[in-house]
Amino acid sequence: MALRLYDTRTAEIRAFEPLVAGEVSLYYCGATVQGRPHVGHIRSAVCFDILTRWLEHSGYRVMTVRNVTDIDDKILEKSAQSYAAGFEPSEDYPAAEPWFALAYRFEQVFAEAYAAVGVRRPTYEPRATGHITEMHALIQRLIDAGHAYPALDDSGDVYFDVRSWPQYGELTHQSVEDMQDAPDADPRGKRDPRDFALWKGHKDDEPLTASWDSPWGRGRPGWHVECSAMSTKYLGAQFDIHGGGLDLRFPHHENELAQSAAAGDGFARFWLHNGMVTMNGEKMSKSVGNTISPDEMLARARPRAVRYFLGQAHYRSQLDYRPGSLQEAQAAVERIENFLDRALPQGHGAGVSGELPEAFTAAMNDDLNVPAALAALHETVRAGNTALDAQDADTARSCAGQVLGMLDVLGLNDVPEPGHDDAGGAMEALSHLVEAQLAQRAEAKQTKDFARADAIRDALAAVGIAVEDTPDGATWSLRGGHR
Repeated sequence: MALRLYDTRTAEIRAFEPLVAGEVSLYYCGATVQGRPHVGHIRSAVCFDILTRWLEHSGYRVMTVRNVTDIDDKILEKSAQSYAAGFEPSEDYPAAEPWFALAYRFEQVFAEAYAAVGVRRPTYEPRATGHITEMHALIQRLIDAGHAYPALDDSGDVYFDVRSWPQYGELTHQSVEDMQDAPDADPRGKRDPRDFALWKGHKDDEPLTASWDSPWGRGRPGWHVECSAMSTKYLGAQFDIHGGGLDLRFPHHENELAQSAAAGDGFARFWLHNGMVTMNGEKMSKSVGNTISPDEMLARARPRAVRYFLGQAHYRSQLDYRPGSLQEAQAAVERIENFLDRALPQGHGAGVSGELPEAFTAAMNDDLNVPAALAALHETVRAGNTALDAQDADTARSCAGQVLGMLDVLGLNDVPEPGHDDAGGAMEALSHLVEAQLAQRAEAKQTKDFARADAIRDALAAVGIAVEDTPDGATWSLRGGHR
């Protein structure tokens, strides 16, 4: 079955065919770098990382663009607060800081959070501040086409005229009359309160460094125009896929589509949106206190388990976090690792590969159905363990190759695991020590000194080393790790 994806714009699952044979162009919205990432940011990145990996596995050459919004009202507000009287330093905002330094610092924090769960870098990761010229050109095209106008109050703002574009609302399937007013500047400068800002005139209380010369006066770009300018610069006037979190559908993506199409660009052929992360079924909110950050997740579980949790639900579904979620994910990861430890003893996994199970391939081609793909993965693990118990080494090795291939697609093999997967001297020394203990345990069992054998097993368990007896002898693994 060929790949089929749900398109938000048409509200249906459609067969995916790229514009250019053998190539896929993908843009998905990255961070507004005003502070540390929340778990929704990282979940979105994991979803589109899995999509990219599956497209590549399917034989496509994928060009991925993920933007950085490094100029924004909230970035300026955070910077201004750091200079205000009575400012109290915190871990996130330790000192007075120019807006551009604050944005760059949090850009690096986002990069670290992505890397911590194995999200690969995109082909390009452009910053909004590096594309002002492209934004000016797009705004002028819209003015020339009669879809944008300078503000009526001489503020230097430029607005998109939503009434001039009959298709406005097509992405979210709503009419202009049902929409909220756009929260941009003074409504006296607008023809319609729902018109949104393409360019924001400079204000006296904002730093001059946060503004650029333009044909309409000194100012800075509106949020929505940034993505339209950057996506088309790198991917062309029309490209294959535009993605982002469900919360970006309106107004951000609706406005992107309207301004780009009104300017004459074909823009995105598919719109993909990932669901939100909730806690115990409720929306996460700092004011309610029901939030968990990526850092907190990584403090509670191994990075591979965090990646497993964030990627395990269907990308369009809500992902609910509850007590025990990470422990369940870690247990699932360890079942996979324990099988690989049994099937591919240390140093014997080189060159192992295998065709992906048909059920896995069918699931991934069915709108990236990761839950069904994970079911196929765990079924292969069970089949491999059954083969090992029956001393069928060839079948077990074949299953192990399939498992490794599935882990590659899901990105679980690329998650950095500090203290784990260490093939260096420390791990080698540990291996020798444990094998010596297991030899003593085997000797004790042979002489029917079961109390001593149990004592050795319990001593190893106490320091995090799990021992499993098999028909071929005892094997061991690090609990929470992959030997």
